[in-house]
Amino acid sequence: MDAALQPGLRYQHQFLVPVSKTVPALYPEAEEFLMMPEVFATGFMVGFLEWACIKAIQPYLDQPHEQTVGTHINVSHQSPTPAGLTVIATVELIEINDRKLVFKVEAHDDIDLIATGTHERFVVLKDKFDAKVAAKKALLQQTNKA
Repeated sequence: MDAALQPGLRYQHQFLVPVSKTVPALYPEAEEFLMMPEVFATGFMVGFLEWACIKAIQPYLDQPHEQTVGTHINVSHQSPTPAGLTVIATVELIEINDRKLVFKVEAHDDIDLIATGTHERFVVLKDKFDAKVAAKKALLQQTNKA
């Protein structure tokens, strides 16, 4: 991680919400979701906020060796956004604690404030992280064979 990465870094990212990012598309196999209105799903909104944080810090990481993973999200979803509107995320890095990065996050659509909160990411070494995932998969396969 580049030492130039410091709290105060701000970034904006925008996205035109398609129907494929609305509540019915979140879990199309769930009848309960299929009955919901076609508005930007909270699950997709969280992913959008994560995406903005990733883009903000990308220039400061030794990629692909270093990557970040989301470890905590605390966000309120305050207003519905129908498909066809643009959402804009504004993120600010507010804390660095070793490899933990804390962001203040906010999102607006073309009309309203839609989300506020915080998001934490952790810088991982890709090879070590991938090895941990592979070990977990191997354990699952062993369990399934027993």
